[in-house]
Amino acid sequence: MTRMRIEPRPLPDTLPFLGDLPPLLTRLYAARGVACEAELDKSLARLIPYQQLKGIDAAVDLLVTALREGQRMLIVCDFDADGATACTVGVLGLRLLGAAHVDYLVPNRFEYGYGLTPEIVEVALQREPQLLITVDNGISSVEGVAAAKAAGL
Repeated sequence: MTRMRIEPRPLPDTLPFLGDLPPLLTRLYAARGVACEAELDKSLARLIPYQQLKGIDAAVDLLVTALREGQRMLIVCDFDADGATACTVGVLGLRLLGAAHVDYLVPNRFEYGYGLTPEIVEVALQREPQLLITVDNGISSVEGVAAAKAAGL
């Protein structure tokens, strides 16, 4: 079994002022090179406009059709904190939009690895989705996307 080693990061001599953060978070951010409060801007204004997302219009059309037709939707997510969060937001958001049949799949990373793989698509197909939605999966899942498309998703 491979042992993981976490390298310590040195702290600067003087901790930066990062606003009203707990001391532990201030130390963590400082160790990662955050030097001022402005670097922690969490506002939505820092996000790119959704119109700049490649394929967004086609994705919206697929979701609208799936919602109108009451299709079975399956969200496939990653196993980590941001994957679980994205999955939860997706499931709850789709249900708020009226989705009657939305489910999720969190693949075992030790069995299937990372990203959307052809093997994960096979597992997903057992649930008979009409629309497969991925969240927190990298753009390098070329084979998995090809398998999903070949299966009609």
